[in-house]
Amino acid sequence: MTISSPVEDHNSTLVAQVMAHINARIAQRSLMPGARLPSIRQCADTMGVSKSTVVDAYDRLVADGKITSRRGSGFFVAGHLPPLSIAQLAPKLDRAIDPFWVSRQSLSTDDSVLKPGCGWLPPDWMPQDALRRALRQIARGEPGSLTDYGTPLGLLPLRQLLGRRMGDYGIPARPDQIMLTESGTQAIDLLCRMLIEPGDTVLVDDPCYFNFQALFHAHRATITSVPYQADGPAMDTFEETIAHHQPRLYVTNSGLHNPTGASLSPAKAHRILKLCEKHGVTIIEDDIFADFETTAAPRLAAFDGLENVVHIGSFSKTLSASVRCGYIATRGNWIDKLVDLKIATSFGGGNLSSEIVLAVLRNGSYRKHMEQVRQKLARAMTDVTAKFGQLGITPLTPPTAGMFLWARLPNDMDATALAHAALRENIILAPGNVFSLSKTAGNLMRFNVTQSQDPRLLDFLKTGISEQKQATTC
Repeated sequence: MTISSPVEDHNSTLVAQVMAHINARIAQRSLMPGARLPSIRQCADTMGVSKSTVVDAYDRLVADGKITSRRGSGFFVAGHLPPLSIAQLAPKLDRAIDPFWVSRQSLSTDDSVLKPGCGWLPPDWMPQDALRRALRQIARGEPGSLTDYGTPLGLLPLRQLLGRRMGDYGIPARPDQIMLTESGTQAIDLLCRMLIEPGDTVLVDDPCYFNFQALFHAHRATITSVPYQADGPAMDTFEETIAHHQPRLYVTNSGLHNPTGASLSPAKAHRILKLCEKHGVTIIEDDIFADFETTAAPRLAAFDGLENVVHIGSFSKTLSASVRCGYIATRGNWIDKLVDLKIATSFGGGNLSSEIVLAVLRNGSYRKHMEQVRQKLARAMTDVTAKFGQLGITPLTPPTAGMFLWARLPNDMDATALAHAALRENIILAPGNVFSLSKTAGNLMRFNVTQSQDPRLLDFLKTGISEQKQATTC
C-alpha cells in the first residue's frame, strides 16, 4: 500500500499556504488586476519557504485562472471575473418540464439541494474504499493504463468477465461480441448512429427513462410509445403500434423498469420477440439495473441469443458515475461497424475506467457491496413507502427491488406544479410527465427512495398536499 510521506504532506501544506496568501492579497485589493506578483525568490524569502514551493503555488494559481504567466516578465494578477450570483447556482425555477428537466436540475446543483428525483445512489452508498484500492493498484502497474488509449473493443479481461456475467442470465456473449463504451448512454447513441436515420420511428415504453426520449430527439427520430404495465407493455397496443408505425428500434428495461420498478414477464417477453422479429424491429435491452435485482427477470437477449436484441449496460448506478464504463453485447457482424463509429466519435477506449471496473469486480468487494446495497434498498423502500402512505402517496406498482418508487399523488394532485414548488425549497422532484411521451402521468411521481428519507422532503410533501386539499375544497 502506498502512503504519502510526511515530507509530501508538509510540502503540500506549504504550497496551499502560499496560494492562500496570494489569494487573500488579491481579494483585499492589495494586488490589483494587472499587478505584477513578487518574484519567486522574493516570495520564497518573505514566506520562509523554498523556491520550488513558490513555483508550485504559482503554477497552480495560473491553472486556476487567478494569475497569468508572461515569459521573461514574471507573474501577474489576472482580470477579475464578475462575482457569481447565488441565483446562478440555484435550480432554474422557470424551466419547462421536458426530457432534460430532471437531469439538468440534478446535475447542476450541489449537495445542499435534496434530489429525490435523481436516478443515482448517494455517494456514501458507493464502494469508495474499493475504488481507492483499485486506483492504488493501477498506479503501481503498467504505465499504459494511466496514459494510453484503450483498444477500440475495450479491455479484453473485462470483456471476458462481462461475458461470464451475462452467461449467468443465459445470454450467450463471447468477448468478441462485446464492446466497451463510456456509458450506457453512449452505447445507445452509437446504436442510433448505426441503425436509424432522421425521421425513422422508434418505440419506447410509456412511461420510460426520460433520456431515451432526449437521445432519440437528438437523432431526429420520430418517437412513438406503448403503455407499460406491471409485467411489461400492453401487448395488444404493442402489436397495433408496431404494425401501424413500423418502428426501427424498441428500447426497454427488462428488469427493474425505469421509472416503474416493474419486471417483464416470460409470456410477454416471448410475444415481444415474435412481433419484433416479424416486423424487423431491433430491440435495445438496457440492463443497467441488473445488479439491484433480488430475483432475476427474464432477459430478452437470453431468449433471442443476441440475434435481434442488443444488450447494453454500465456501472454508473452501482459502482461510480465518475468511472465511465458501459458495454454493448450484440451479434458478431455488427461489432466492426460499432467499433468504427466509436473510433469516429470518441477514438480510443477509456483504459483507466476499464481497469478500475475490472479491479473492483475481480477482488470480490463488488459482490459484497451489492449485497449490502440490496439490503439497504429494501429497508429504504419499506420505510419510504410507509411514510408516503401516511400522506396518501401510493405506489402504482409495488416494486420488488431497486431504488425507484413510482407513486400516485393524492387528490389527483398536479405533479408538475408540485415539482416547481419544490424547487423553491431546494428540492428536485421527478414529475410523471417527464417520463411519459403521451403526457398521461400528470398525477404520478418517481421517487428515489435512497434520496427520499430527509425530513425536509416529508415536511414539504405534507405541506404541499395539505395546501392542495384546502385549494380544492374552497
